[in-house]
Amino acid sequence: MLTTDLPIGDILDELKSVLASHDRAVLAAPPGAGKTTVVPLALAAESWLGHRKILILEPRRIATRAAAHRMASLSHEKPGQTVGYRMRLETVVSEYTKIEVITEGILVRMLQEDPSLEEVGLVIFDEFHERNLDSDLALALCLKAQELFREEDPLKLLVMSATIDVTAIAGLMEGAPVIQSEGRIHPVDVHFGKAAQPRERIVDRLVPAIVSATKDHLDSNILAFLPGQGEINRTLEGLTGKLASNIDVHPMYGNLPIEQQQAAINPAPAGRRKVVLATNIAETSLTIDGVDVVVDTGLERVPVFDPVTGMTRLSTQRISDASSTQRAGRAGRLKPGHCYRLWSKDQQLTMARHTTPEIQGADLAPLALQLLQWGISDPGEVKWLDQPPTGAFNQAKDLLHSLGAIDGTNLTPHGDAMASFGTHPRLAHMLIKAKEYGVAETAALLAAIFADRDPFTDQSPDMAYRIDVLRGVESAPNRHRGWFRRTHQQAEQFTNQLARVDVPRQMAKVPDDIKLGYLLALAYPDRIARRRHSGGYQLANGRSAKIDNSHFLSKAEWLAVAEVGGIGKQKGDHIRSAAKLDTNLFDNLLQDLIEEKTVVDWDKKAGRFVAEEQRTIGALVLSKSKLDNIAPEEKSAALIRYIEQNGIETLNWNDEVKQLQARVELLRQIEGDVWPNLTPEYLVRTLGEWLTPYIGNVTKLADFKRLDLADIFKALLPYEQQQQLEAKAPQRITVPSGSSYRIDYTENPPVLAVKLQEMFGQTTTPAVAGGSVPLKIHLLSPAGRPLQVTQDLEHFWQNTYPEVKKEMKGRYPKHPWPDDPLAAEPTRYTNRRK
Repeated sequence: MLTTDLPIGDILDELKSVLASHDRAVLAAPPGAGKTTVVPLALAAESWLGHRKILILEPRRIATRAAAHRMASLSHEKPGQTVGYRMRLETVVSEYTKIEVITEGILVRMLQEDPSLEEVGLVIFDEFHERNLDSDLALALCLKAQELFREEDPLKLLVMSATIDVTAIAGLMEGAPVIQSEGRIHPVDVHFGKAAQPRERIVDRLVPAIVSATKDHLDSNILAFLPGQGEINRTLEGLTGKLASNIDVHPMYGNLPIEQQQAAINPAPAGRRKVVLATNIAETSLTIDGVDVVVDTGLERVPVFDPVTGMTRLSTQRISDASSTQRAGRAGRLKPGHCYRLWSKDQQLTMARHTTPEIQGADLAPLALQLLQWGISDPGEVKWLDQPPTGAFNQAKDLLHSLGAIDGTNLTPHGDAMASFGTHPRLAHMLIKAKEYGVAETAALLAAIFADRDPFTDQSPDMAYRIDVLRGVESAPNRHRGWFRRTHQQAEQFTNQLARVDVPRQMAKVPDDIKLGYLLALAYPDRIARRRHSGGYQLANGRSAKIDNSHFLSKAEWLAVAEVGGIGKQKGDHIRSAAKLDTNLFDNLLQDLIEEKTVVDWDKKAGRFVAEEQRTIGALVLSKSKLDNIAPEEKSAALIRYIEQNGIETLNWNDEVKQLQARVELLRQIEGDVWPNLTPEYLVRTLGEWLTPYIGNVTKLADFKRLDLADIFKALLPYEQQQQLEAKAPQRITVPSGSSYRIDYTENPPVLAVKLQEMFGQTTTPAVAGGSVPLKIHLLSPAGRPLQVTQDLEHFWQNTYPEVKKEMKGRYPKHPWPDDPLAAEPTRYTNRRK
């Protein structure tokens, strides 16, 4: 019988009782409570489990291995006996294994092979708050499996986390019982620093913070959280020579060799202390012995998918409030601890409550392929905590269609074979096509490189160099030995999978000197790139990217690009891995990528109308030929489309046109729809109806400006209405002085601006629209400045004019300011001229 003094022991009986009577449950327990290792062992002997297994999912490989070793140790066994584990490139299980600790992607593949999970009695989702794409997919498929299979002996599900939103997850699991472990974590004193700045070098603040913490806590071991491997390496350099001689510094990140990972996890030797520099892999179920001080940068690096380009980039961002709680909790597992946060208390208040689920911003092509293999074409057919975004899911299906994986909503045989690889659909497609043309060995190496973190992206963009390192042509640096071993293991796994795929062998062979470009173009057709005359490259997805001009690849006219990303503080995208591409492939092996199309459209870059036949790959035009016989309606449609996209201001919208619009609109408001609607909104909606007859000769941007909109709009009025327009809404009006002035109809009511002296003797306010709309009179000074605005001239002369005269007579003594303006002669001149 399992005994434990860990806090989780207090709720084990309740948990057993709940799972005996329910198929779904939620367990919330704080960091250090013991849920990861104790719960599976405690449930392994339950009668409802019978001969079936327990699967416990961990979000990270290092935590998977560590959890299995810890449980095996508690059982006084080695991993592979009662407790085993599975993850990419490493399987340690036997026929006696009752508890399997697995990574989330492994479960998805198990569900594809056996949707009912016949040999499994319980699936435990550990640290579910991390909300990885694979964990969300695995839970959705497990819930679906519960509905479809195992009615008599149901599959049980348990979701565990320290900072989980229990209400949301219990709701997803249809009211699953929630068990809460209060835990007995030790108190942690949290110390805030100054406000973090957007572009600061976090390493410059972290190094002195670590040094200070080692001096303030002389018996402590320190865990520092950093966003990524680059910052870890720079911090290692920055700490050199600054720490006491008995302090060892250990890096901790996913691609580190196992031996170095274990050194970071294990207790420090007697008489020595340690500082562990870790990414967020140390945030959750992984226990690093002896830590009671945490230094937190508050940053993490996450993959962010850009649906515009179809590329995933690593982005450094602030962590959530829940993550900061998780990290601080690492300092209180053994005794009271301290957490130093390199941000301010005010910034803590602005943090997001929970980490954004990966499903909200991920490349959904792998998820779409897995669902389709299950026969699910609409993600709404299964239950999600967060529904996959419709746009991203449709884009994923478009990619699968372009790779030949689906036909309509069904997987093709090619797509079914792709799904069996458990890797990104792009790489699976490349592997299968490579076998057809006899280049599978190189494709397996390439796919293995992309399945792991590429350590050479900051050194060389040349994919051939990586292949040469793997083949021993180039020597592998010592720091990359772990990568070298893992990549070969993964390549061997791909090769074994390919051996089980039946594909037709083609007679054509791909020459050695062009096969890398061919293979990369298969996987990333949207990243085929052509050199620009102005420098850099344009990609088929429409983006542009740079490459180091000193590298020989920068001289290539065409490249097959695998990875594009940022470099340091340099602006724009940079090509981080690529190979030369032979354009002869477009005529044979890559001819399926070529689209031949007729383009009748407006060329924004050239500022002109084009009609031509084009051969393209995405946004790249390989060749084009002019079309002379274009149907007028095709050209008109293209020109109208351009104006709709770029705004009606493309046309010559001068003041005369605006006045005409306003005059007609004034009468339409009064007399109704006998007058045409010339409002901008209506004109945009009906652009093709009124403009098409006039654009037959437009070929360049300047031609739009030559169109006389005033004449075009007048043509919409019958002759009689044109006469009525001039009579009822005249453009100009004659004032008492005999001068003629323009009326501004763009104001409401229309405005007449005239010098005050020219209106002497006028008692009634001028009006338009048959006298129904009095004009707003702007009475001006001799210098043309407004003195008064009125729609009641008689009232102005009687009540306001005396005050105006009093003020203006001294300022403009040469102009008439009579006592009786109604009897005075109107004039535009001074007294002398008069």
